[in-house]
Formats: sequence, C-alpha cells, structure tokens
Amino acid sequence: MEMLKRFKKKLVLVFITALFLFLVFTVKTPSTYKSIPKPFGRPSACSMRISEQIITPLNNTKHLLVSAYMDQRVKDFDIRIIGIFRRDSIQPLHCFFCCTGYLSKTTPAAIFQHPDNFGFPFVTTDVMCQIPQNCNARRVTLLTTPDKESPSTDQWLPIRNKDTVGQKEENMQFDFTVCISNLFGDYNNVLQFAQTLEMYKLLGVNRVVIYNTSCGPELNRLLQSYSDEGFVEMVPWPIDKHLNPSRGWLHSKHGGDLHYYGQLTTLNECIYRSMERSRYVLLNDIDEIIMPYQHDDLMSLMSTLRNQHPNVGVFLIENHIFPKKHFEPSGRFHLPQWNGVPGINILEHIYREDPARNMYHPHKMIVRPRMVEGTSVHEVIKNFGECYKVPLDVCRIIHVRVALQGSLTLEHLNVDKRLWDFQEKLIPNVDKVLKRVGMLNLT
Repeated sequence: MEMLKRFKKKLVLVFITALFLFLVFTVKTPSTYKSIPKPFGRPSACSMRISEQIITPLNNTKHLLVSAYMDQRVKDFDIRIIGIFRRDSIQPLHCFFCCTGYLSKTTPAAIFQHPDNFGFPFVTTDVMCQIPQNCNARRVTLLTTPDKESPSTDQWLPIRNKDTVGQKEENMQFDFTVCISNLFGDYNNVLQFAQTLEMYKLLGVNRVVIYNTSCGPELNRLLQSYSDEGFVEMVPWPIDKHLNPSRGWLHSKHGGDLHYYGQLTTLNECIYRSMERSRYVLLNDIDEIIMPYQHDDLMSLMSTLRNQHPNVGVFLIENHIFPKKHFEPSGRFHLPQWNGVPGINILEHIYREDPARNMYHPHKMIVRPRMVEGTSVHEVIKNFGECYKVPLDVCRIIHVRVALQGSLTLEHLNVDKRLWDFQEKLIPNVDKVLKRVGMLNLT
C-alpha cells in the first residue's frame, strides 16, 4: 500500500514537470522573430488605391510619378522611382512601403535630377529608396512628411522587376527590344513605320515598346495590329493631360513644360521596363533603323562586338541621313500596291549624306540595360561599364528624313543600297501587314 502511494506521488510530479516544460516552449516567442518591427498602420491599407496609370500625380507636390523598379546596383538603395519633377519645387520626400500584410515605417528618399533639362521647368528625376529591414515590399509611394499613419489619399506604385532580378542574361525573354520614345500629334507615316518594323523583325528584334500620346488614324490601326500580334508593346503616355509638353527640344525656342513630350523620361522608363526581360535595348526614333553592314542580323553583330569588347555596356551608332527629296532613278521600288498608303517608301531613297565633321553629330545606342543607370537621347548619363563607338563600316543608322545639309547635290551624296539586300523578304512582309489592316492597294 505504501509503495502504491509513493508511485502515485512520482506520477503526479512527472505530469506537473511535463506540463511546465510544455508551457515554457510553446508560449515563449522565438528569438529569431524579435527583430521584426511592429506593423505600422492598418494591414488592409496595403490594398488601397493602387495606381493603374503610367503617370501618377504625387500628392502635395507639383511632381509626377511614372514607375517603380527594384534596383540594388547602387549601394544602400533598393528601389528606383522614375518621375517628372518641377525643378524649382524640389522638397524632402520619404519612401513608404506596403510590406506583406502591413505598412512600414518611412525611409528617407534620395532625389537625383537628370542633368539634361534643356531649360524646361520639369525634368526627368530618379528617386532612390531603401526598403526597411524585414519588409517584403510589394508597393511603394512617396510622402512629404515621415511616418504618416494612413495613406488613404495616396496611390501605391507596384514594384516591378522584383521577381526577376538576378536571372541570367541568356535566359531572358527577349534578345532585342527597340524603345520608341514618343508618338504625339497626328503623326501618320504608316508606310515607313511598317517597313521599319518589318526590317527590325528580319534583323532579329523580338519586341518594340512605343509610348503613345497620339497619332494619325491609319498609324493607330497599324499599331493596334502589331500589338495584337504581340510584337509591339503599346504604353499609353497621356502627358498632355498633366503638363503642357513641348514639341521641341529647347525651352527658349519652343516653350512648354517638358522636353519633347517627356522623351527622356520614356527612354529611361523603357530601359528599366526591359532590364530583366531583354539582353539588348535599342534606343532610337521611329524613323531610324540601326543597320549592321557586315552581319546579317543584330545578334551576329553583337556577338562579334561583345567578344571584342566584353566590358562595354553602351554601343554608340552614328546617325546617317538619307534625304527624302532624292529618289532612286529607276523607280523599281515604286510599287503600285503601296499607292495611297500614307508615308515614305524608304526603299526609294538610297542617297546618303556624309556627316559634317566640323559640328556635333549625334549617335543612337544599343545598350545592355543592366549596365545602364540613366540615359539622355544621344548618350548615357550614368553607366557601370564602358562605351564604344561602333565603326561606320560595321554599323550605322539609316534615317530617311528631311535633308540635314540641304545644299548638297547628288554628286556630293553616297549611294547606299544596304536596304535592298533585304528586299526579297521585306516587300512581301510589308504587303502582308498592310493587307491585314486593309491598306494594301489590290486594284
């Protein structure tokens, strides 16, 4: 009987000890979780007012926000917000993040105005942010005061490139992307644009990004067809709803709020839009073709250049004008099926100006986007590698337009029939797309 009592006492003691240990190890907060900051604000606020526009006004300022991208190439920063800021109204700003399930504390923003403003009151601007510790940031906005409790009137920008940072260049979705900075007014050069896009397809371009404010009706129909096909990515660019954009490049001459409908902003936005999707980005105008002269396509050109110059991230291509007033005399490419199609037939223009070497002559670029931090129109402003001017006999721009040196006669121009090397495939491809949009003359 005495042994039974002692056994019961031991059993109770073991039970109490086990219960105590259970409570200690289940109630105690693990030390690895102690550094997580207390959520700030209402968790549901993360889902409020996500901007679905390409241009978003920033509350309590005169500034505009365009897009936000993950960018950890610059020390101490994680996020780059591309914007358009009023130069005389720059003020301290604070980055505010939507983390997974809660709002973060703010972090100070670093504001960098691009150097090329051409005298206009608004300028392309980068805002750099650091993500708070332990915040899995999905969206960001900017505040004029720190530690705001409710973002009820502020709009979040989604953070792009977050899930693709670090993938290998050769695994990207595209090899070549062309960035067309702006379409505005009633631009309706349908034939030249169709020829240019089909030429780029033959050269190996996979995607063309176009920022569109407005254009002529026939060109709009053509762009929609290319968009439906997946070759063109149309980005609406309603800058005229927010500012008085200039049609020119110099404020003292052309007036307005912003250079060329925001050309510099869209070029930079396109680089970041393509950074994790495209190995190379071509930065040129809608009527320009970056043409290799010793290679059949752009990939073979870039393979050669990369082998020769492995540290180069910016390849400068010289612009060459083919005056549209001079026509090839035989008329062999004055094709009846293109009669009535608005625009220039680039196959009819084979006479090329030599650039005037005693004055500034612009280039356009092929860039490796991960090696570029910011760009202007004819050169990058910040980059992580070297720049290289590609020799003229290797690659140059074919640019059919109004003569730059109008006094030159045919005797002073060069005959350049490089486009004709592609005519057997180019012509039927142009016919096909024009037929698809109902603009091919079949009579």
